[in-house]
Amino acid sequence: MKLAALDIAVFAVYVAGLIALALWVSRHDKKEGQNTKDYFLAGKSLPWWAIGASLIAANISAEQIIGMSGSGYAIGMAIASYEWMAAITLIIVGKYMLPIFLKNEIYTMPQYLEQRFNTSVKITLALFWIAVYIFVNLTAVLWLGSLAIQTVSGVDLFTGMIFLALFSVAYSLYGGLKAVALTDIIQVVLLILGGLLLSYMGLDAVSNGEGAIAGFFVLTTELPDKFDMILSPDNKHYASLPGISVLVGGMWIMNISYWGFNQYIIQRALAAKNLNEAQKGIAFAAYIKLLMPIIVVLPGICAIALFPSLSAPDQAYPSMMSLMPVGIKGLVFAALVAAIVSSLASMTNSISTIFTMDLYSKFKPAKTQQHYVFVGRIVAVTSLIVAIVVAEPLLGKFDQAFQYIQEFTGFFTPGIVVIFLAGMFWPKASSPGALASAMGSAIFSLILKLYWPELPFIDRVGLVFLMCLVLCVAVSLVKPDIKENNKSVELNDVSFKTPSNFNIATVGVIIIVVALYATWW
Repeated sequence: MKLAALDIAVFAVYVAGLIALALWVSRHDKKEGQNTKDYFLAGKSLPWWAIGASLIAANISAEQIIGMSGSGYAIGMAIASYEWMAAITLIIVGKYMLPIFLKNEIYTMPQYLEQRFNTSVKITLALFWIAVYIFVNLTAVLWLGSLAIQTVSGVDLFTGMIFLALFSVAYSLYGGLKAVALTDIIQVVLLILGGLLLSYMGLDAVSNGEGAIAGFFVLTTELPDKFDMILSPDNKHYASLPGISVLVGGMWIMNISYWGFNQYIIQRALAAKNLNEAQKGIAFAAYIKLLMPIIVVLPGICAIALFPSLSAPDQAYPSMMSLMPVGIKGLVFAALVAAIVSSLASMTNSISTIFTMDLYSKFKPAKTQQHYVFVGRIVAVTSLIVAIVVAEPLLGKFDQAFQYIQEFTGFFTPGIVVIFLAGMFWPKASSPGALASAMGSAIFSLILKLYWPELPFIDRVGLVFLMCLVLCVAVSLVKPDIKENNKSVELNDVSFKTPSNFNIATVGVIIIVVALYATWW
């Protein structure tokens, strides 16, 4: 599929407009100079709408759009569990974790671990996160993003990666997190509008022009199995979404790790004006997550009816884009690229934050604020260059790179969740217990992968979490910290009471999720 001249013009206007907006947003900092709080935490000034939009923009990228549409084509609406369970997870993070993080006035997740445990835990996790963000997350977004661009526009892979990297640098490098977060509202609006338009046109095509509602009834009538939210053991995709475990098992661990302790996600909430704004932003993001399956999963189900003979499920979204008229196709393509570059910008900003604030500033403590900002920019550009160089050698040989990446990160997710939850809510958790949990997560996951290969991935994550929790408790009791000098677990002055608007939003999210599962159980 090729883009027409009008599509290219629409896309070019979007690129130029976004860069201009980012430079305008950063104009105040240009006059007065940026310190680290300005660059890495947007001056602690983000409003709720920017936080919520930026959380979603950082989360949704090409691998989610292309991959989840492909999963909708292959599995059906059950893949939406990742989105709907994430909505409830966001509420939990906003109520119980954000108050602790904001009380401790941290820049990064490793910084919190240093406050709670010691420098060894911080450095170990900081190096781990930098490596994962560069060699897994950043590389995946560049590679899979360029694959998506190649499918739609015909641009070769290397050129696509260069374009994505330059685009993200052009609008985010100078202004830092403020430029990223305040322009993400444009990105998310475009993503939602483009996705809804694609779903509408797909449903209309399914019903032969009788409208979207008629098209939806056609799908639920002719493809009822594609709307089963809880897969039975005899379903060929049961290993990917193992029945009731989706609701009570390892998916909770994966979601809590991603939304609660992932630097390039939680950094938006750390940059809030105050806790109330952060929690409103979290609630806003939760409602957008409830909407996302309509944007990224439903087009894949429509493709079953419209393009039943695709050679690969991941061709579903690009095939659906062929339904778009000239000009509108350029807008939907812009929405796809918006998702990619916002994720790139978020990741590079977080890589530079962790490197600069957790590592470099400790070895070079006497430098100016402007020097640290300069180092952060150098690290951001360097991380992109490294990711471009290693993308094809690391991911080019895998047919399903996204699933491989999920598998890899799942080796470490259970241990990370144990470290944070124990550190936040159990005063006796010790530094040796935290390190044992981190190492045990990888070891337990590898053993189960090798000797119990039929165990579904989500169930393995849940089981390893329990094993790491037992290990952390045992080691902490046997080897307690010598000095109990941390204050991060003193929760007496941390209020978990939330305002009425947050509570109402919470009830709404729960009711909607329960209704969705009750309808398509």
